[in-house]
Amino acid sequence: MKKILSLLFVLLLIAPVLKGQELRAPAYPLITHNPYLSIWSFGDSLHRENTKHWTGADHALIGMVKVDGKVYRFLGEEATSYKTVLAASDEEAYTFRYTETAPAGGWVAQQFDDRTWASGAAPFGHDKGAVKTTWRSKDIWARRTFTLDEVPEGKLFLKFNHDDNVEVYLNGEEIYQREGWTDRFQYIPLHDQAASKLKKGENVLAIHVANTAGGSWLDVGLVTEEMPERETAILPARQVDVELNATQTVYTFRCGPVDVRTIFTSPLLMQDLSLLARPVSYISFNVQSTDRASHDVQLYFGASTDIAVNTSEQEVTAQEYASGKLAVLKAGTKEQALLQKKGDNVRIDWGYLYVAAPASAKPIQYISTTGKALSPFTSTTGAPTHNAAEGKSLMLNTLIPFGKVGRKAKEQFVMLGYDELYAVQYFQQDLKPWWKQHASTMEKELEQAALHYKEVVAQCAAFDQELYEQAAAAGGREYADLCELGYRQAVAAHTLVKSPQGDLLFLSKENFSNGSINTVDVTYPSAPLFLLYNPDLLEGMLNGIFYYTESGKWKKPFAAHDLGTYPIANGQTYGEDMPVEESGNMLLLTGAIAKAEGNADYARKHWETLTTWAGYLKESGFDPANQLSTDDFAGHLARNANLSVKAILGLAAYGDLAGMLGKEDVKREYTALARDMAKKWVQLADDGDHYTLAFEHEGTWSQKYNLVWDKMLGYNIFPDSVRAREVRYYLTKQQKYGLPLDSRKTYTKSDWILWTATLADKEEDFRAITQPVWRYAHETPDRFPISDWHETTNAKVMNFRARSVVGGYFIKLLETKLAKPKS
Repeated sequence: MKKILSLLFVLLLIAPVLKGQELRAPAYPLITHNPYLSIWSFGDSLHRENTKHWTGADHALIGMVKVDGKVYRFLGEEATSYKTVLAASDEEAYTFRYTETAPAGGWVAQQFDDRTWASGAAPFGHDKGAVKTTWRSKDIWARRTFTLDEVPEGKLFLKFNHDDNVEVYLNGEEIYQREGWTDRFQYIPLHDQAASKLKKGENVLAIHVANTAGGSWLDVGLVTEEMPERETAILPARQVDVELNATQTVYTFRCGPVDVRTIFTSPLLMQDLSLLARPVSYISFNVQSTDRASHDVQLYFGASTDIAVNTSEQEVTAQEYASGKLAVLKAGTKEQALLQKKGDNVRIDWGYLYVAAPASAKPIQYISTTGKALSPFTSTTGAPTHNAAEGKSLMLNTLIPFGKVGRKAKEQFVMLGYDELYAVQYFQQDLKPWWKQHASTMEKELEQAALHYKEVVAQCAAFDQELYEQAAAAGGREYADLCELGYRQAVAAHTLVKSPQGDLLFLSKENFSNGSINTVDVTYPSAPLFLLYNPDLLEGMLNGIFYYTESGKWKKPFAAHDLGTYPIANGQTYGEDMPVEESGNMLLLTGAIAKAEGNADYARKHWETLTTWAGYLKESGFDPANQLSTDDFAGHLARNANLSVKAILGLAAYGDLAGMLGKEDVKREYTALARDMAKKWVQLADDGDHYTLAFEHEGTWSQKYNLVWDKMLGYNIFPDSVRAREVRYYLTKQQKYGLPLDSRKTYTKSDWILWTATLADKEEDFRAITQPVWRYAHETPDRFPISDWHETTNAKVMNFRARSVVGGYFIKLLETKLAKPKS
């Protein structure tokens, strides 16, 4: 059972944990604000591995506590230090001998004559801006000759970045092979037999890389692992509990005779846009003795400057200073390539990372140039400390003295924030983040965050409790768990800015899909969360698409798919249109906004555009051609019955909006049109005990999740018997981890399952369809922010992660809200 949190702040922070969260999350959100500032724990234990950006890159946070001279680690993993044996290109320039034509046999041998091969500087690859030697052919064979004065001691690692498949030889013997690619340096341990091939004098690394698809890359070195020398051993804390809430993740650790309760709060409260937009999270530390004695306690918090880079090879600068009542650490790349990188698996490398603590806590802050803190509580670590530094993978360190700690808990906090400087480019104009509208600085935002710390954290606790109770009442405990799991992920997949025209823009990134910005068929499934808590944010997700058409930049008679590739929103970059899909989405979401707000003012602003899209659906929506839809995983599909439902209900939404605007003749026309189409739909899709995947394709089926709007928005276009028949049929098709998307495959989309479950009128049917999704989240072996696309037979992820579409989990809660009479 979910424990009942007290709304009193003091009890929130010091009350003992009653029962832990039963849902084992695929990943736990820690610092979550936007697609670039998004740090997670990918495992069950916060102290057993590095914290990561949602893409999987290390964004290391480290936490340790010193209790009566003993040091315990409760957050993150100690960074491994490597000593260079053979430098890769991030450390010094070097060249390969190479050929792009298959060489003669024996090319891996040390004595092979490669003088006829070309010579080129590393790295090799496809990207002109980053590589020294361009390589775009299918294969490359490369040899690197080097000399060692001594054979190094210690475990030997390949420091390797390759794209795609590789085979590596050292002095003629194969030491490594792999199918697949990397997007950053990996440190690959070599077994002793392979390492033994390294010798004093001349050596040769011979490498073959096969470029099977997409980009290409080759860069390699050799390193050994350095073992730290410490005066004091660092012991692992014992994790007692973890609790996941909507805006907070709470851990409790046993550190000898002291408990450390660590609370990560990202105050994503959607009704307060100033607070929502402020890119500052709190990390609270509450320390309490577990015996009757008092203990000397110091606490350490470290943040890697890798949070401010795309790859750890990038140079950063860092400084320590005071600002008002705060002690501050700040870091960012030397290059500051503003809005220069776009795409999916990339991280920000412009702007500045901040770590701040109240000066009243008497924090000691410093920068270590080793990129880690091996023994942060002693002065003999061998890690130089500074108040300003530059280099790679630096560590921003904060020591907080708690003094004597007894049974009465003591509490301190630090803040982690990020100033993007500029967030997106919107039709050739660079836009600052929303919080910069009034010329605010990051120091001012941090000061405000510190000033209102207790108030904000109490608001978050109250919101979390209310959300859980309402979701549990609407759909049960397991449904409430899913809502908590999806909340921060959905919000933090967006950025909030103001357009040059003065409109709010809440722009999504299509995470681990194709990296598009403001994708309409990503907005559509995520919409329930934002309709529930602030419809203005959903308007902000539609405003850019409306502008794209109304400015004349998009000239087609249907809605665009996207505005570009994140963070560049200069126009659609996706290679294929989704005419029925996106036009139906835009009409339905505009209709939903009107229901949520109780008026059609937003539709009035865009009536001409909505009329154009309704006209397209009137002509082409009922029996869709062989065009792309959001569920295109198994290929294109003509006569898609669920897509037809979307078109029909999009027309119904247009008719309903017309009525709200006093256009009664238009309302009658389009409502009648939608009803007539629905009657034909029932005939063409009928397959006895269910309805088909595509018209007149007997023996097929699919989730008709789009029907949910007919029920929720009160259009009543389809007979209730359609929903009832489908729900009965779905209950016969469930797998262990969910209802498959349709009859073609056994994989599914968890967001759509929640929509499909909401078609049910009986509570037990809703729970029966929802429960396998909870089981998927609880048991999936793929540990990263939850994917919405998974296999129903084994809970493995197909693709996608950290996407905003999990906002769709809130659809049952939205239905409950819309069903209540307006006060």
